[in-house]
Amino acid sequence: MKFYTSTRAPNPRRVAMFIAEKGLEGIEQVQIDIGACQHRSAEYLAKNPFGRVPALELDDGRILCETRAICTWLDGHAPQNNLMGMDYDERAFIEMADRRVELHLFLGIANCVRHTHPGLAALEQPQFADYGVVQGEKMRETARWLDATLATQPFVAGQRFTIADITAFCALEFGRGLMKFRPGAEGMTHLQAWRDRIAERPSAAVVY
Repeated sequence: MKFYTSTRAPNPRRVAMFIAEKGLEGIEQVQIDIGACQHRSAEYLAKNPFGRVPALELDDGRILCETRAICTWLDGHAPQNNLMGMDYDERAFIEMADRRVELHLFLGIANCVRHTHPGLAALEQPQFADYGVVQGEKMRETARWLDATLATQPFVAGQRFTIADITAFCALEFGRGLMKFRPGAEGMTHLQAWRDRIAERPSAAVVY
């Protein structure tokens, strides 16, 4: 298999962490340089017409795109170290937590960065700075909800580490780098403690 990734991009990091947590080996990494617009090359567009990373090329030649779809396939392909739920009941609650984090925290941070950071102006045209600022504010509403949630349970979806923790961690790390967002500095002590604990996991340091 081939894993099409891009350094410092948050969605490929989610898949890279997922692969590491599953203990999967032998997946070839193919770097796509977004800064050099390799994601818009004819060769890559033939694999993913949306021109986005990540993508996973399966051994039979099929291309699987979209982060959660890739993780779903990998979780079924290698059942060990399950991260998405053992039965329909657990899967549903993990998916609920993961989707909440993805839609309201991860995307809020991404939209804020895309529309306010000058370094992304070439990739996000046109930029709407006011929209980006509002997205940063709304993201904090979700962060405060997550802080309260983590005051009552050890992980985002409950009592064990799951894909929801990967999504939330990669979101916060993206915001940490380009938004300078530090939950603890804004009174979200439970979220900060959780972030620091997840950062100690080997998968958090994986190269992607």
